[in-house]
Amino acid sequence: MRHAGFISALVMAPCFAINAGLVSAETIQAQLLKAPKVPAPITRTQPATVVVNLEASEWEGLISDDNRMEFWGINGMVPAPMIRVMVGDTVEVNLKNKKDSKQSHNLDFGKATDGAALVSAEPGKEAKLTFKATKQGLFIYQSSTAAPSNIQHLLSGMYGLILVEPVGGLKPVEVEYYVMQSEFYLKDGKKNDTLPFAIDRVKAADASYIVHNGHMTALVKVPLRSKVGETTRWFYGNAGVNFESSWHVIGEMLDRVWPGGDVSKAPLESIQSTLVGTGEATIGEFKGEMPGTFVSVDHSLFRTEKGALGLLKIDGPTNAELFKGL
Repeated sequence: MRHAGFISALVMAPCFAINAGLVSAETIQAQLLKAPKVPAPITRTQPATVVVNLEASEWEGLISDDNRMEFWGINGMVPAPMIRVMVGDTVEVNLKNKKDSKQSHNLDFGKATDGAALVSAEPGKEAKLTFKATKQGLFIYQSSTAAPSNIQHLLSGMYGLILVEPVGGLKPVEVEYYVMQSEFYLKDGKKNDTLPFAIDRVKAADASYIVHNGHMTALVKVPLRSKVGETTRWFYGNAGVNFESSWHVIGEMLDRVWPGGDVSKAPLESIQSTLVGTGEATIGEFKGEMPGTFVSVDHSLFRTEKGALGLLKIDGPTNAELFKGL
């Protein structure tokens, strides 16, 4: 039974089949990196067992240069690390709830009946769940609870992306990044205050911050980098909970976009902006043709004032045949 006071780390996986008895020829430890870093591309063609070790914890940290908040996250990261597997893999998720946590946490998979009860972890305890990745695509895993009034867990940082690649992996590109847009709802305060969660602002859709990768200037102070001639692939998620994201890179076109992260179909081409719904992810990529600093935004541009932007610096020679000022 789920309890309204429990804070759940929910891996939304409507495309995954639960099976605790699956065995594969090779066991691999998942590479779990802090966003915007992405795990290494998959090149193998045989299914494996991928072991994913996650730890839920709660801590106080900076949401902007001026204020702090209490985060609830996975592996001390907001967003949680991206998980990369191949279709047909068996995924073994081990969730540890840190001893000093104030909340209970559990892992729940969308199609698993009573899955949350099987993996519930009290503070200082561990939980385990095994499933088989049966559908290709890019999906959000996120926190959840049976009680809407306890939406704080989802709005405190407990979400990440899981990529299920086709056999042999996606077509290789030079550069890959992981970017997650998310909303934070906090009470007003003074500079240097730690701002508490504000449920009334959630209900009013009045976000204090709408950020990329867990901080108002995460991708401004440390821009993403690539070079002229390189293709940059973005794994872009929108944790929500109130706003869709019209993702756009100012000064660039998205050469290819996989809406909804569906890599089983051919991508759309030459896309200016792409809509990413709440609780959804997409894949987009483009080849850098000119040097410069390009701004990734939610094209509901007022949200840039709340933090919904990041920078990509492309280094290299200019191409006067492509573009020049007059």
